Amino acid sequence: MSQPLPRAFEDAVGAAVDYRPGPIMTFADLFCGIGGFHLAASALGLKCAYACDIDEQARKAYEANFGITPGNDIIQAKPSELPEFDLLCAGFLCQPFSIIGDRKGLADPRGALFREIIRLAREKRPAALVLENVRQLVSIKGGSVFDRILQDIAGLGYYTDHRILNALDYGLPQKRERVLIVATRKRFDAFPWPDRKTPMKPLSGVLEKNPDSRYFVSDKIRESRRKAHSSPHKIGIWHENKGGNVSSHPYSCALRAGASYNYLLVNGERRLTPREMLRLQGFPDEYKIISNDSQIRKQAGNAVPVPLAYTAIQGVLQVYDQSTATKGQRNKA
Repeated sequence: MSQPLPRAFEDAVGAAVDYRPGPIMTFADLFCGIGGFHLAASALGLKCAYACDIDEQARKAYEANFGITPGNDIIQAKPSELPEFDLLCAGFLCQPFSIIGDRKGLADPRGALFREIIRLAREKRPAALVLENVRQLVSIKGGSVFDRILQDIAGLGYYTDHRILNALDYGLPQKRERVLIVATRKRFDAFPWPDRKTPMKPLSGVLEKNPDSRYFVSDKIRESRRKAHSSPHKIGIWHENKGGNVSSHPYSCALRAGASYNYLLVNGERRLTPREMLRLQGFPDEYKIISNDSQIRKQAGNAVPVPLAYTAIQGVLQVYDQSTATKGQRNKA
C-alpha cells in the first residue's frame, strides 16, 4: 500500500491526488557518482536531463561513459537554471546513516544534504522520486529519522512506499542491502515491487580469469587469513570484519568505499579488480574505467546496484501505466 500520510500533510497532498503528468521521459541524477541510476534509467528508455556530484573523479567517469558533464555542488544548484525533468533519482550520501559510521543521521551535515533533494523537488515538482540509501536508515533513532524523511516527501504532494532490497536477490553475487524509497504524485494501491527473485550469478561469472599480479596479497597476509579461516567454498570471497573475524561466502559482502584495502579477498589470496567490483554492482563490461584502482574502489563502494535502481524505476513507470519494455537493456543483473 502507498504510505499512509500523517494528518498534517493531507491538505498538502490533496491538490496532487488527481495530478497526472504526461509520460515520464527524463530524469535528474543527483549525487550521481559513476552512474548506477543512469544505467538503470536509460535502460528503461529515459533520458538524463541533469546530473551532479561533488566528487571530481566520479564526474570525469560519468562524462566519459555518458557524454554528460555533471554539475558540481548540489547546494549551489539554482532550480530556475536547471532543465525540467520528470523523475528525480538520488542515492544520497549514506555515511551518516551507515552501520560503519556513527549514525548521526540528519544531524550530520552530510545527512542534511537530503534537504537539497527536498528543495529541488519542491521547486521542480517532478512526477516521481526514487531515492536509495543504506538499510540502517529505516531504524535510526527508532525509525524517527526515516519517518521524518517520508513526511518531508509527503508534504510535497507525493505518495510513498519503500522496501529493503538485497542485491543477492536481483542477480548479483553481492550481499548489499539498500532501502529504496519511491514517491509518485499518482496514488497507488500497491507499489509493484517484484515478487520473484532473480537467480544469483555465480562468482565464476564475475571474476577475471587472469588478474594482474598486483592484486595478490603478500605471503604474510595470505597465511594469516588461512590460519584464521578454512573455507568450504571452491570459489569464495573472504571477508574480515572490523573485529578481525574472517568468514567466506560464494558471494561478496558489501563493497565499501572506505574499508581496509584487504577486507575482501578472493579465495583469501587476492583483492578484487576494478572490473570485478563494477560487475558486482551490475555495471556492464562496456563501462569505461578511467580512474586508478583506489578511485574505482571508492566509486564502486558508493554506487547503487544497477538492478535495484532498475527495479524501483520500473515500478514507478508501471504506476504511471507506462510500458517498461526496452530495447537492449544494459543490465538485468
